Amino acid sequence: MHRATSCPGTVEPERRGGDGDHPPSPFVAPLFHLRSRHRDPAVSVVVESRDSANPRDKRPLVLVVDDEESYRQALASGLSQEGFAVECAADGHEALRLFHRIHPDLVLVDVMLPDQSGVELCQRMRALAPVPIIMVTAKDSEVDIVLGLELGASDYVPKPFRLRELVARMRAVLRRGAASSAVANDEIVQAGPIRLDNGRREVTVEGTLVELSRKEFDLLALLMSHAGQVVTRDRCIDRLWWDQDLADTRTLDTHMKRLRRKIERDPANPRHLVTVRGVGFRFEA
Repeated sequence: MHRATSCPGTVEPERRGGDGDHPPSPFVAPLFHLRSRHRDPAVSVVVESRDSANPRDKRPLVLVVDDEESYRQALASGLSQEGFAVECAADGHEALRLFHRIHPDLVLVDVMLPDQSGVELCQRMRALAPVPIIMVTAKDSEVDIVLGLELGASDYVPKPFRLRELVARMRAVLRRGAASSAVANDEIVQAGPIRLDNGRREVTVEGTLVELSRKEFDLLALLMSHAGQVVTRDRCIDRLWWDQDLADTRTLDTHMKRLRRKIERDPANPRHLVTVRGVGFRFEA
């Protein structure tokens, strides 16, 4: 496993030979000079993550999502020098797979990805976990900025940018999210007779422990975290079956029926797990 390296200077993204029509990289602000120590051009730069590095590694783990390889490598190199562990993804599908596996502390997402928009990816990630996300892109229209922030992005950094500016914003976002994340991991939610302990992954109803499957617990936790609000069916599916193309929503209905049988006094006439027809579900205390 090779660690990305860098030295002071200016970014010079690699040119793709034989493609004179390829647009220049938006990553052109004075940052650092990308020079790989690997002489073999077939060897790509891979930055160590928590899965591959020392398990005691306490560095913040950042997921970089961008379809331009030279940009990903340059940014990974610079962030590694600034004390971050970095994983990279070239598109939204790969980003979601890594997001679920490595549980990053922060995500940097480009708006323009080959398989989906960065704004859509941001929305899906925020439905999975409250991880801070910074949109990093050359597309700096007010509409895109507002839309990204409304869908859960923590900040927005337009290209070109200086590494120091990006790192300062990253650290500020991590500081803001540190306290709330620590509470959320061990949060106990009490709503009426139902008590949900996220840390222990236990649910009690009127003081009696209820055995739930992993999916049932996750579904209940999602609904209780938005008590009184409608959670759409699509959001439930994205949260619980993020890695599957679940076209048949009967799977969600089956889990809801099982959950009601375990939670509700009268599953046929639910008081807490309420269906909002045509939209989704709402938890009522």
